[in-house]
Amino acid sequence: MKRRLFLKSAMAGSAVATAVGAGLLTPSMVFANSAAFKAKSDSAAASAAGAGKGSFKFKAPKIAENGAVVPMTVDASKMDGVTNISIVVKKNGTPLAASFNLTGAQGYVSTRVKMGKTSPVVALVTAGGATTAVTQEVKVTIGGCGG
Repeated sequence: MKRRLFLKSAMAGSAVATAVGAGLLTPSMVFANSAAFKAKSDSAAASAAGAGKGSFKFKAPKIAENGAVVPMTVDASKMDGVTNISIVVKKNGTPLAASFNLTGAQGYVSTRVKMGKTSPVVALVTAGGATTAVTQEVKVTIGGCGG
């Protein structure tokens, strides 16, 4: 059984290496570093600036021990007609950290985002055609020390 696992891994690795070598799989495709994603991110950051004050719950740590995995929860389950929940980290290179389209679903999202440094984080909820926001400052520390 271990031989089969080794052969599967070797075949998958060689397929990825071939795709990269042929230019079919580029880092811009892998990391969503495209003009379309950048435009979507800029649009989310702009709508964060013009959004009204939200009445939903946004939970994020005040101090993040590890900026690579910062847990965040947006609870808009008491709002009717939630169509989108987005999280914008203002000081990230690409501010849009997460976006969820929730057609016909309950307005509750829990995720982990990556933060490069201490930044205000904006949770955006679009319900009934109007976008509202809640902002919270999240301090990213090295090694989990709060000082």
